[in-house]
Amino acid sequence: MVTPTKSAAPSVAAIESVPNVSEGRRASVIERIVSAVGAVPGVRLLDRTSDADHNRSVVTFAGARPAVREAALALVAAAVREIDLRSHTGIHPRLGVVDVLPFVPLGAATMDECVALAHEVGREIAARHAMPVYFYGRAAFHAERERLADIRRPQFEGLAAVIATTHLPDAGPARVHPTAGAIVVGARAPLIAFNVELDTTDLALARRIASEIRASSGGLPALQALGLLLSAPPRVQVSMNLLDHERTGLVTAFDAVASRARAAGVRVIRSELIGLAPAAAFAAGLTAKRIALDSISPDRTIEGRLLAALG
Repeated sequence: MVTPTKSAAPSVAAIESVPNVSEGRRASVIERIVSAVGAVPGVRLLDRTSDADHNRSVVTFAGARPAVREAALALVAAAVREIDLRSHTGIHPRLGVVDVLPFVPLGAATMDECVALAHEVGREIAARHAMPVYFYGRAAFHAERERLADIRRPQFEGLAAVIATTHLPDAGPARVHPTAGAIVVGARAPLIAFNVELDTTDLALARRIASEIRASSGGLPALQALGLLLSAPPRVQVSMNLLDHERTGLVTAFDAVASRARAAGVRVIRSELIGLAPAAAFAAGLTAKRIALDSISPDRTIEGRLLAALG
């Protein structure tokens, strides 16, 4: 159990970045990409998570603005060098070798700073790699690009067909990079990536549950959800992003999935957190068992990892 306190929030002005990289299977490639971040002075590597079914890795790092800028650019350069999307397969939607690159204000940092950084980094990526760039979240120039899912919908394979119409880039050329695709860069508040696995291979059930609970379908507020099929062993997953845990928290999201699965005669196997969560998301009294997690500890929070990294 994590009991959030005022002292858990760093008083420093730090910016967090949580890039999602389209590689979750080749350990040596992932290591080289992550090492590009670690080589930048002043950057604190907080977390890294890889998933073979998704074929995706989530890297979390933080620091002062200049260091985070350089680390983000170094990670993108490494991913462009190491990954060829023409041979990439995985169950998670993706638009580029670095599918999404968000910046998140921590402590005394502001959202305006993160928006400015997103625009600066995005334009630099476009210039260095001749790659189309889209801005989302608080950094979006257009209302229809605030939601990541709306930008990513064509995926890498379908982007060329719409890049001159609905998907004209915000920066960079109006042509898909042949191996690296495109990238979505933005600014947002902390979110929680939370997955619930079900003891069935019924993908239609997982997709129905995801559709019923996500905000875009009239479900829970500030919740995104997908139904996915995993392997080894075969089972389905309801993969969620909790965009605002004060509006829809972990217990509410878990119960929404578990109750619908139970009504279909299916049990929950386990839940997992991808990356880190704000300490305040673990309400006083919440246990890991309540939401089928392996554990809940300060080590799973943004604040806990950042304070540990700062010594």
